[in-house]
Amino acid sequence: MSGRFFVHPSAVIDDEVKIGSGTRIWHFSHVLNGSEIGANCIIGQNVMIGPRVRVGNGCKIQNNVSLYEGVTLEDDVFCGPSAVFTNVITPRAFIERKNEFQPTLVKRGATIGANATVICGATIGTYAMVAAGAVVTRDVPPFSLVVGAPARRRGWVSRSGERLNDDLICPRTGERYAIVSGQLVPEHENP
Repeated sequence: MSGRFFVHPSAVIDDEVKIGSGTRIWHFSHVLNGSEIGANCIIGQNVMIGPRVRVGNGCKIQNNVSLYEGVTLEDDVFCGPSAVFTNVITPRAFIERKNEFQPTLVKRGATIGANATVICGATIGTYAMVAAGAVVTRDVPPFSLVVGAPARRRGWVSRSGERLNDDLICPRTGERYAIVSGQLVPEHENP
């Protein structure tokens, strides 16, 4: 463990875990061997991380979320309460499938809403927003707003999480966006 961080007395931190400075881990959470949690994260109550999971800097993981082996959160990811991540496609209690774990990547600044499910093997793009209760079964493009079961794109969101209108201007910040090859990009990044 490294730096200055807070761990509630009811939380369990296994050996060989790295925790960044300013991170707070709350009641009844468990961080398993080989996991890394970045700086300035908030890990809510009853969260399970690991083994060998990477959580970037500035992430907020709300209550009752389990991040299983194969899940990686980049910086500034938000996971709403009771969001679900899987690590195998066809689980059975009586068949061990640890050799079938598939990686799940949640890219910088993405939001996963309460009670959403992310099926393993998917990548959630930068600043994407997965609506509460959605079921992600495939990759989510950057800046997409996805809803439903299975999750489908229903619009675009800005870096600050605001839904964009047809003018593709963030109503909160005024940042402008453009659609390039079917993908949303900030206007200043448009080649």
